[in-house]
Amino acid sequence: MADRSVLSGSLIVILAASGFGILGPLARFAYDDGFDPLSFVAWRATIGVLVIFLVVLARRSRGVAIVNPLDLPRADSVGLLVVGLAGLTLNVAMFYAFGLGSVALVLLAFYTYPAMVAVVASALGHEQLDGARILALLLALAGMVLVVVGGLDPTAGVTIHPLGIALGLLAAAFQTIFVTISRTRFSTMPAEQAMSWLILISAVACILLTLATGGNLGAPFGNPRAFGIAAIAGIVGAGIPSTLFLVGIRTIGGTRAGILMLFEPLVGVTLAALLLHETLVPLQVAGGAAILAAALLLQRSAPPGERIEPLGVPSIEHP
Repeated sequence: MADRSVLSGSLIVILAASGFGILGPLARFAYDDGFDPLSFVAWRATIGVLVIFLVVLARRSRGVAIVNPLDLPRADSVGLLVVGLAGLTLNVAMFYAFGLGSVALVLLAFYTYPAMVAVVASALGHEQLDGARILALLLALAGMVLVVVGGLDPTAGVTIHPLGIALGLLAAAFQTIFVTISRTRFSTMPAEQAMSWLILISAVACILLTLATGGNLGAPFGNPRAFGIAAIAGIVGAGIPSTLFLVGIRTIGGTRAGILMLFEPLVGVTLAALLLHETLVPLQVAGGAAILAAALLLQRSAPPGERIEPLGVPSIEHP
């Protein structure tokens, strides 16, 4: 049962990472159609909320009760708000970081968060950081570095901006908060309901920020291609993967989920090679192999009878 739970949870997280991984190449098309980064995030979050709301209604028709966040224990209600603000903060931090220096270096800073999650989970006693998980973490991080660094243009200068790196690390810290609290709080609220509240916070905040900064919220109006891009970003790159990510965290724990989320840059660079005709170099292929090896190691290292999910959360959520 534990092996099946780990395998199912791992596949869920990989699907979530694949959904998030489309956003980099998709954003390139979005900017060509009139979006600015903040308005793109606002539309993505808004459509994502609508998608999750439909899932909530569908599951309600099958007997799943809607949980009022105010009816949760105080610690869970506060946890839900903190996680929502953490998600908002990490997105804003990454947005500003990308505007300051090399995107690749910012990503290298941000993707340190699986190591942060592992250390925090071990320190809090949520998960055991054994030799197999340490090896998987090191393999995945090394693979991520190869994937990201392999995409740097050796003929172009790399701008190292200390504030950009700091913001990338700040985003990693808030992602760690997001994963850690999601692992242990508001566990009685179904994942899609919890995620609807979390994304709603980002949607409202990003709309207000876009209006305040003069961003182009009207880009999809009268432009079917731009609306299609926003719809794909909201459905495939927000609503579905965000919910799957939370289910995955609850199923296999923050450490495994964080490591497997390193599939995200791998998916991103692969799609960039296919859709944007960017070169996929051998260094990136080697990095992808290392990430795959880490995933296999995580699957094989789950001891029989291990309990991963917190009390009150089914190993795989069901109607």
